[in-house]
This record gives sequence, C-alpha cells and structure tokens, in this order.
Amino acid sequence: MAAAARRISSLLSRPLSLPPASASSLLSLGRNSSLERGSHGFSTAAAATEEPITPPVQINYTKLLINGQFVNSASGKTFPTFDPRTGDVIAHVAEGDAEDINRAVSAARKAFDEGPWPRMSAYERSRILLRFADLVEKHSDELAALETWDNGKPYEQAAKAELPLFVRLFHYYAGWADKIHGLTVPADGPYHVQTLHEPIGVAGQIIPWNFPLIMFAWKVGPALACGNTIVLKTAEQTPLTALYVAKLFHEAGLPPGVLNIVSGFGPTAGAALASHMDVDKIAFTGSTETGQIVLELAAKSNLKPVTLELGGKSPFIVCEDADVDKAVELAHFALFFNQV
Repeated sequence: MAAAARRISSLLSRPLSLPPASASSLLSLGRNSSLERGSHGFSTAAAATEEPITPPVQINYTKLLINGQFVNSASGKTFPTFDPRTGDVIAHVAEGDAEDINRAVSAARKAFDEGPWPRMSAYERSRILLRFADLVEKHSDELAALETWDNGKPYEQAAKAELPLFVRLFHYYAGWADKIHGLTVPADGPYHVQTLHEPIGVAGQIIPWNFPLIMFAWKVGPALACGNTIVLKTAEQTPLTALYVAKLFHEAGLPPGVLNIVSGFGPTAGAALASHMDVDKIAFTGSTETGQIVLELAAKSNLKPVTLELGGKSPFIVCEDADVDKAVELAHFALFFNQV
C-alpha cells in the first residue's frame, strides 16, 4: 500500500492531460460497470476554447408555469439570465416569490386531491412519460443549444451526453410506473398483512445550475411515475430548459397542475417552498449550507420528509492491486469535470 500511495502522490503532482473521446462514451457507466481508459471527453479547457454558438432556438418560455398556464409573477418582477461565456443577457425571466409559490402549491394540491393524475392507472402515467421522452428527443437540438446558452457548458456535452441520458431516464421511470408493488405477508391465524406504496402528495423540488436537465429528470421523473404532483424551483442561473421541457410535458398530455415551475431565488421562492405547510416532501440538490437551511425550514413547518443531495468531494478507495494510473485519471475527471 505504501508503494501505491507514493505512486498516487507522484501522479497527482504533475499535470494530467485527458485524451479526447466521443461524448457518448461518458455515459458508459449507465450500461457497464467500468469506464474505458480515455473515455473522458469534456474538460474545462474544452469549455474555454469552444466557440460560442448562436442557438437555433427561440426563447419563448420565460414565465412561471402554474396550473398548466405560463403566467407572470404576482409582483411583475423579472430577473436576467446570462450567457456565462459572454456576460450577455439571454432573457428576462419571471421572478417568483412566496406568493407565487403559494399559487403553485395550491394548484399542485388541487391536482393531487381532486385531479386525475394520482387516480390514473400506472400504465396511463407511463404512456404520458414515454410520449414526453419522445418529444424531448424530437426537440433535442433546440434543448441542447438552450442548455449550452444558459449554462455555458460545451455544446457537445449537452447534445451527445445529457440529452440522450435525459431521454433514457424518462424511459426508465416510465417503466417503473406499473412495477411499484406492495407485499402480502402471511400472519398468524387466518390473516394476511398487506403493504401498499402510495404517492406522498405534493413534492417540492429545488434543483441546481450545473446539470439543469439531468437534475430535472432525477427529481421530476420518479415523482411523476409514483403519481405525485410537483412544484419545482429552478436555479436562478439556469431557468430556461426546465420551462421548455415543461411545455413538452403538457403536449404529452400531463394534466394541468401536476407539474408547476417557479423560477426565482433561494431566500424568497426556495424558502417559501421548503416551509410551505401544504408541501408533503422536499427534495433539494445544492450546497451543504443551503441544505441545512432547507432541512430546518421543513422541520419547523409541517415536519415534511426531506431528501438532500449536497456537496461531495469524489472520494476514492484505491486497492493495492488497482491500476493506479487509471484511478488517478478517474479521480481527476470526477473532481474537475464540471468546473467553470
């Protein structure tokens, strides 16, 4: 182990150049248990050197989505979203606050308590999720351009890695919709114990800026497959793709009020969502510090369950018989893949 440690220290002390590769190979972990050496095609250097593109997409969706309609914020306020590479303003987006969160939660609550989504058969829900995935695939060029424009990442990453993964994720969650079963367990005497899995209700979701589409999929997909309704707050830096795909969801047949999207800031919209008494669960991805605030607000309101995905440092355990060069290459990739 001492020899391996010295080797790791030596490798980390010199610059590491990652070989180029196709973006699709980045996703091989989704199909295989290992990544081939040299399958890391994206780096900060690629982001810095790639020429800015003129996205072939119109910015049509900048308002809040509440109860199936795109509406202005209650205050009438907007905020700018910027191209990170140039500093240019892309669009002015409706700035939601506590009043807008309340409107969105009310719509989601009514859709859950009175609407068809939780009462729909799992098969019907899965068909809507699959239709949505097909629409995303049809519009993948526009979405990749919009993700690049709003987030600043290389277009190749958005087009060849993230959009295909987004579609695959919704195929996966659609497949789960009719496979979430309870159990029937024998008990003493002439009895059986039956367990059920039921939707929790209104899910509040807060996503970060680094992978807006993938974070959307990881939050929205499973919640919808299970029959929940949603209020999602986008990151203020990257609100545009979530609003675009929400429109596609309604084209796919999602009932009004099932998915509501409020763009805005953490101290106003985010805090209002985490502390809302009619939200049954909060899912948050972001910093550890903000996660602590979300947890505290959830506890002080209605003690709603909270799922937190917070900051990490990509730890590695390198065994004595490991390929140390490959381990260092992968560690470097994991640590710096999404640096800006």
